[in-house]
Amino acid sequence: MSTIILGIESSCDDTSAAVIKDGYLLSNIVSNQAVHEAYGGVVPELASRAHQQNIVPVVHEALKCAGVSKEELSAVAFTRGPGLMGSLLVGVSFAKGFARSLNIPLIDVNHLTGHVLAHFIKEDGEINKQPIFPFLCLLVSGGNSQIILVKSYDEMEILGQTIDDAAGEAIDKCSKVMGLGYPGGPIIDKLARQGNPKAFTFSKPHIPDLNYSFSGLKTSFLYSLRDWIKEDPNFIENNKVDLAASLEATVVDILMDKLRKAAKQYKINEIAVAGGVSANNGLRNSFKEHADKYGWNIYIPKFGYTTDNAAMIAITGYFKYLNNDFCSIDLPAYSRISL
Repeated sequence: MSTIILGIESSCDDTSAAVIKDGYLLSNIVSNQAVHEAYGGVVPELASRAHQQNIVPVVHEALKCAGVSKEELSAVAFTRGPGLMGSLLVGVSFAKGFARSLNIPLIDVNHLTGHVLAHFIKEDGEINKQPIFPFLCLLVSGGNSQIILVKSYDEMEILGQTIDDAAGEAIDKCSKVMGLGYPGGPIIDKLARQGNPKAFTFSKPHIPDLNYSFSGLKTSFLYSLRDWIKEDPNFIENNKVDLAASLEATVVDILMDKLRKAAKQYKINEIAVAGGVSANNGLRNSFKEHADKYGWNIYIPKFGYTTDNAAMIAITGYFKYLNNDFCSIDLPAYSRISL
């Protein structure tokens, strides 16, 4: 008998539902929220209201595209946290009600674990290359920058993480300072492809062990811009592609420096990247360069699995289902927690 998991993701501003059957993805529907662009960032109250409007049609579309009826579902997996509490509550409440109405198990998923396990999503007709345990995963997004030792589907250890700003957060804030709009990551990425990554130099932090810090880079970028604008009021407009390329290169150098140290320290050459920033062209190119130079076996997710999506929640739910790792209906959502 097949195992069919419905995954629900609502941790931030994307409402998503996906269906996975025996480890293979049948559908992955994502509804974005454009309302936040006018505010330069996600507005929690607006996000939760949009989730309420989107959750039912998104789940309906996911089941329809998968060709699966709700009665065929084996379990419902949902993002329990971390994330915006108002947004999480919409997905958690729906998942609980839906599972209870069908009398099937509930599976709670850590959002960060989902990003890591997105590498195990399989699709029919495609080469499904998956990491071999143990492997290292660089998880980089707007809220997280971590190096994770992945020993198995359900055993992970954080080797290093940011002590302040995450990489994606720093990029977004620098983009905002430049007046480029929101979200800043894709804008910086696009501009960086046209610029010179060595045009400008920004400070890099000296943080012990395998931890990260990006607040110093953000401050260095801000102060440098301030001084350059004093000399040339049109400095940003005249140099924005080089600024973007130099900023991106600095962030990538910081990320890869610690990842190289982790790979050497733990003698692991199975290296993956995950999270929203893994869509960045500069980071992807750096991964490929490191694979050639250091003999790494690298795993880079499809663009659709880099940002928040329910496919990663469903695949995590699938593995937990195989281990009979279910949750009770009274478990609350949580806004902050590590792996």
